[in-house]
Amino acid sequence: MRSPLRPAAIALLVGVCLSTLSFGSAYNAHPKLIVVIVIDQLRGDYLERYRDQFGEGGFRLLLDHGAYFTDCNYDYANTRTAPGHATLFAGAYSNGHGILANEWWDPTRKRMVTSVEDDGTKLVGLASNAPGASPHNLLADTLGDELKLATQGKARVFGVALKDRAAILPAGFAGDSAYWMDYKTGKWVTSTYYRSELPKWAQDFNDSNRTEKYLNKEWKDANGNALRTTTPRNSKYGSPAGFYELVAATPFANDYTFEFARELVTYERLGNGPVTDLLVVGLSANDIIGHQAGPDSSEVQSMTLATDRQLADFFNFLGRQVGLANVWIALSADHGIAPLPSAAAKLRIPAAGLSSDKMRGQLNNQLSAKFSPGHPAEYVKDFDYPLVWLGQDAFAAIKMKEADAERAVGEALKQIGLRGYYTRFDLAEGEVPNTEEGRKYEHSYSPLGGWYVMGVPAPFTVGVASGTDHASPYTYDTHVPLAFYGLAFQPGAYRTHAEPVDLAVTLASLLGINAPTHAIGRVLTEALTPVHHAENSLRPPDGKAPSPPPSDEIKPVSLAGMHGGSQ
Repeated sequence: MRSPLRPAAIALLVGVCLSTLSFGSAYNAHPKLIVVIVIDQLRGDYLERYRDQFGEGGFRLLLDHGAYFTDCNYDYANTRTAPGHATLFAGAYSNGHGILANEWWDPTRKRMVTSVEDDGTKLVGLASNAPGASPHNLLADTLGDELKLATQGKARVFGVALKDRAAILPAGFAGDSAYWMDYKTGKWVTSTYYRSELPKWAQDFNDSNRTEKYLNKEWKDANGNALRTTTPRNSKYGSPAGFYELVAATPFANDYTFEFARELVTYERLGNGPVTDLLVVGLSANDIIGHQAGPDSSEVQSMTLATDRQLADFFNFLGRQVGLANVWIALSADHGIAPLPSAAAKLRIPAAGLSSDKMRGQLNNQLSAKFSPGHPAEYVKDFDYPLVWLGQDAFAAIKMKEADAERAVGEALKQIGLRGYYTRFDLAEGEVPNTEEGRKYEHSYSPLGGWYVMGVPAPFTVGVASGTDHASPYTYDTHVPLAFYGLAFQPGAYRTHAEPVDLAVTLASLLGINAPTHAIGRVLTEALTPVHHAENSLRPPDGKAPSPPPSDEIKPVSLAGMHGGSQ
């Protein structure tokens, strides 16, 4: 490892680079690579809660040396994984990009379908009869799509995550590929939407049985307490548990994701082309353990600290591979999480954990008693608290139109404890109150999914009987981190209000490309480094250059990157 450069040399090199790199251009590879990290269920307060426990080079690379927005909130109510990922990269909410939930009732196919499920495609990388997946449900394009359009396809755009929706929706329509994990085997797959077969490097990765090293391991906290084990076992159904069930609720799942992401960067030569490339890495393990243990648990603390170490390792890798001065990094999350109802109740805060299945039964019983006494009907097809999918056939049988049917279900929701409701019909017509709550639900609308009603839950009430959940308009679900690192950004903690829709718009503006088609975000100008004229390029810009990376390992790499980086 080379010796770190002296502070004076660092300041000089930063000053030299700012004149050409502070405001980039996708057309000439300034920066060479943008990496966006989306951590599933990283609530906005975690970065302050655990800040003193973070090491150098992970989260603190962004907190101490990047632009960090402390007041970033989703301005909608449907705080789920698929809508969150679509929002970050479309720069719009569900009423713009169309993704309103992870899955919804399809009245044509008479079943629930996922946000990315596509019967017109097949899985690649695995022998399976299951349908493939694609971004075909998106009603807007994404940052990656605009980057592809601007560079006539030269930019390379990839998404990687355990969950298909977390890889596909960020990659957009024009992405070179999205890769996600087969839950049973742990193999990385894609679909025929992107390519007919895996590239050799990805096939070699799968063939090398990388999953084996993540089995038969114990996840321990900082005090040595065992939190989870990945020892093979049977599932609750009696069959052998798959790789996802064994590993996904541990930090080893994020290790596995980053291992694959490093291979992708290396073999696809990201950051080595004539234009800017984009890589989105989704970390799903944080969400899985958060649902099980709750945000105030030792498991979530340990997971967050493990993520910090994993980010530091990945950022070091990027420094060696591309040069950190050639990379912009952004970090955010798709949603937060409610506290465990038991934890809130201990503080005398009204809270409850409810069973969505039982509530669905209650709704159908109420509606049957009212509209078809003695003849039970499936007026509610599915209930993903607090979102209800209606059985259109059942209402058609009693000759009830959509508006009336949805209002009837909404009133039934109030009878079982929800505070209010918004119908699909009224949302489509714009018939919502001119209030903050009304705006959040209007932003949650989508024309997809047949007939539905969005219930307004009471605060700290979740639709699971054990563990906890998200899907509300309240701050514990809407508050997420938003941070940027790179020469284009002025380091600091920014208390101005920001929203996840601002991420794509800000990056598009800096790259000199169009914002996504339905984007409503704003350019976060308060966090951008001023442009400096060439005649002043040798003079450090009044201390406003991004601070150099903090660790000895990263410093020389990033500064080498200012001279072109290692190829």
